[in-house]
Amino acid sequence: MKKAGILNRHLSGALAELGHGDGVLVCDAGMPIPDGPRVVDLAFRAGVPSFAEVLDGLLAELVVEGATAAEEVRAANPAATALLESRFPGLALVPHERLKELSAGARLIVRTGEAHPYANVLLRCGVFF
Repeated sequence: MKKAGILNRHLSGALAELGHGDGVLVCDAGMPIPDGPRVVDLAFRAGVPSFAEVLDGLLAELVVEGATAAEEVRAANPAATALLESRFPGLALVPHERLKELSAGARLIVRTGEAHPYANVLLRCGVFF
């Protein structure tokens, strides 16, 4: 068994397969999940695990070169807005419908137990060198 880092074997394996430019959608429990991308559903119950916990865990494991969220997050979820802007100074914002379209092209979707609106972000993987 791994001693540190992400212990969930499905998530750990999926992260190891990602390459430069691949997309990872980290989403709340209400985000529609498109057919196609690999999905690791971590939702246990409403709020568990939180969007912030999952996002910070992923950021400890991944190199991220860009992030996109729904512009509606600013009005509907100030806490998620503050979290995203603190982690991604160059955060791109698009309409929620566009974020849903973009999520279909993600290589991996990680579903959290978050139960607040628009706690979703599409990460673009970078490289460590």
